[in-house]
Amino acid sequence: MMDYVWLNIGSFVLGIIAWTTPLLSLTSDKKKRNKKWVRMSFISFSACSISLCFQIFYIYHKVVIEDWWALIDTMYAVAIASATLLVVTIILNAITLNASRGITTD
Repeated sequence: MMDYVWLNIGSFVLGIIAWTTPLLSLTSDKKKRNKKWVRMSFISFSACSISLCFQIFYIYHKVVIEDWWALIDTMYAVAIASATLLVVTIILNAITLNASRGITTD
């Protein structure tokens, strides 16, 4: 049972990674940003996807053990947090893309 708690911890850590990689890309040197944004966006979207996948596995675990009250109590928060993670990740990466496109390499 305790092993499944790591899915939530891993999901949280990957969500933080999904948000910080575009921010790190934005704060890097302008010439480097133009070269790195694709890689950083890939890392960001991958971390977001794996984070959401961990949540699906955790919910599946709750269904398997038939912990219906835990599902009832937490599903709204999980749905809002998942949607927020996805939307903010997309927005941050769009901002990074926009900033990178405005830079010309010498």
